[in-house]
Amino acid sequence: MDSLLALINNFIAIINEASPWLLLGLIIAGLMKSMVPTQVLSQHLGEGKIAIVKAAFIGAPLPLCSCGVIPVATQLHRSGASSPATSAFLVATPETGVDSVSVSYALLGPVMAVYRPISAITSAIFTGLLVDRGTKSDNARINETPTVTSTEVNTGFNKTPTLTSSEKAEHQHGQTSCCASHSEADPIHQTVKEIETEQALEVKESSCCASTATAVADDRPSLLSKFSTGLRYAFTKLLDDLILWLLIGLVFATLIRTFLPADFLLQYGSGISAMLLMILISVPMYICATASTPLAAGLIMAGISPGTALVFMMAGPATNISTLGVIRNEMGGRVLTLYLAGIVVSSIAFGLGLDYALGYFDISIHEQMSHSHELLPIWFAGTCSVLLLLCAIKPLRKRILNA
Repeated sequence: MDSLLALINNFIAIINEASPWLLLGLIIAGLMKSMVPTQVLSQHLGEGKIAIVKAAFIGAPLPLCSCGVIPVATQLHRSGASSPATSAFLVATPETGVDSVSVSYALLGPVMAVYRPISAITSAIFTGLLVDRGTKSDNARINETPTVTSTEVNTGFNKTPTLTSSEKAEHQHGQTSCCASHSEADPIHQTVKEIETEQALEVKESSCCASTATAVADDRPSLLSKFSTGLRYAFTKLLDDLILWLLIGLVFATLIRTFLPADFLLQYGSGISAMLLMILISVPMYICATASTPLAAGLIMAGISPGTALVFMMAGPATNISTLGVIRNEMGGRVLTLYLAGIVVSSIAFGLGLDYALGYFDISIHEQMSHSHELLPIWFAGTCSVLLLLCAIKPLRKRILNA
């Protein structure tokens, strides 16, 4: 009975921890869907190493946790961001943020406050590059698929014959009126490119076709309409796509928090073996960067090395069952494997580097630490949990929210 009660209490506590940041992530993803043009995201977060660096620096300051980043990253990928750039965003965003950096400074001191975001951004870029390198062979096979170019289309089906002087006069006469229909011009003497050019000019023309352009402008949705459309998309279709893996991840995190002894890690102290064990425990666990900070401070005070605690603060927020499941569904198993490999290698490397640097420069993290405090009021977290529950259960959502 005590175990069941502890299980229920931990499940409620984890939902309250995750729901505010998950709602924030859904709102950002919805607004991104309705207000940010797809071609903008494709241009800046598409293929290439620069896109990976951009994604890491864009995600680093955002105050999103492990669950909150999932809908945003999903929408990024669906809007044209490449798998390497999306992977870098998924690592940098939950590992650090303006909120977690400030809490790190308060609880762990200035050294950790500086070292933590640097390691997060660097590990995000490393993971993105690893995914990029590992998926190049797949992209090469896709690019080898024969495609029909516009030149081949014109050559095979829309060859433009040589026109006589009388035919040229007739063709020019058919283009005299800017509002002339395509039926007035002989389609045999127009290439596909010319037709597309004329269609673009008809929309942009400001003389005799100005009424048409005005009508198109009037049909553009207002800012309020875009906002409403984005929120409806986020809390219906996008949430429905993610809710199963979110639920699995929260249940798994509850089991770990309930049945894993609090002092289990303290017997290992530091070193690669302790860091590997920390990764095995933190990968399936739900924990956000801000909430992981007081836990890391407690582990350090209990005897864990700062480098081992850093591994927990890097691998824990960047991975959980929900995140891994969404990566598998959205980008495939190969990307998931490379994603995990990048996080494991980079977190251990930065953990070992931190322990070495602290010993070399004789810096004590214990002297820079202070007590933790409550991050969000319980009433606010509980309200967010109720709203999330209403949106997640379709019958309730349709009855109450009519969505």
